[in-house]
Amino acid sequence: MSGKLNVLVTGATGKQGGHLVRELLARGHSVRALTRKPESPAAAALAERGVAIIPGNFDDEGSLERAARGVHTVFAMSTPFEVGAKTETSEGLNIVRAASRVRVKHLVYSSVAGADRATGIPHFDSKFEVEKEIRKSGIPFTIVAPVFFMENFLAEWMAAGIAQGSIAIAMPATRRLQQIAVEDIAQFTALVIERRESFLGKRIDIASDELTLATATAAISEASGRSIKYTAVPIAAAQSSNADLARMYEWFDRVGYDADVVGLRELYPEVNWHRFIDWAREQRWSWAETRIAEGRENAAADAR
Repeated sequence: MSGKLNVLVTGATGKQGGHLVRELLARGHSVRALTRKPESPAAAALAERGVAIIPGNFDDEGSLERAARGVHTVFAMSTPFEVGAKTETSEGLNIVRAASRVRVKHLVYSSVAGADRATGIPHFDSKFEVEKEIRKSGIPFTIVAPVFFMENFLAEWMAAGIAQGSIAIAMPATRRLQQIAVEDIAQFTALVIERRESFLGKRIDIASDELTLATATAAISEASGRSIKYTAVPIAAAQSSNADLARMYEWFDRVGYDADVVGLRELYPEVNWHRFIDWAREQRWSWAETRIAEGRENAAADAR
């Protein structure tokens, strides 16, 4: 498929969907963004860039049908961390049924690498339930399955530790972990959308790099100019905090992702597959210093 395409992007105000929107616009395509909050600043920013803002809700199949009607491609994604794994599955099934009813030519679903391997990880299994429904629906599809996001190191749940000079995960420092930059997901997904015929019916695990957590920590230390140490958290402590994520880390340690990193680079050289060290050098780590300063101010206020 060539020429200008009309694509519906779900999650367009988030990191993954937002990067895809930027990539599609840069390639000259037309984009619709499905959002629960069309009046939000994030939606307004998209509208200013020429994105058509479509009010809709994943639990309202009528709104999903209206959003998907007339587009070439639907990019579907969701997250369990706001709504829970069961709701994520339900919402995913709704978008599949809506896309099927309006006969969308291509459904691109963002899953997670390894979800088809009976991991027992709740937020992997929730996506695999959607994958199974996609296959049963008869709708033309491609499943893009990324590994651990490099951007997780910028997330709030990592920020406090990095600000104090520590990365703490429930895995050994020597364990290798495949990772991917969100920008790379967007580039690959755009390629899938533009080359529909080459990817129909495929499920592809994608990763940019593979390295130990000790090496990732050293890369962030070098890129940020700060001394950061890695700490392997006991799995029992992780289980008491978040059983879903603890099960994921346990699976990473015991089995792990197996995307073909080398093969992806050879097959799809158009994608700017990041090495972790290069990704780390591209980030602004000054927020760590800001977090430290804020912590000192709060401590001083508490002391008064």
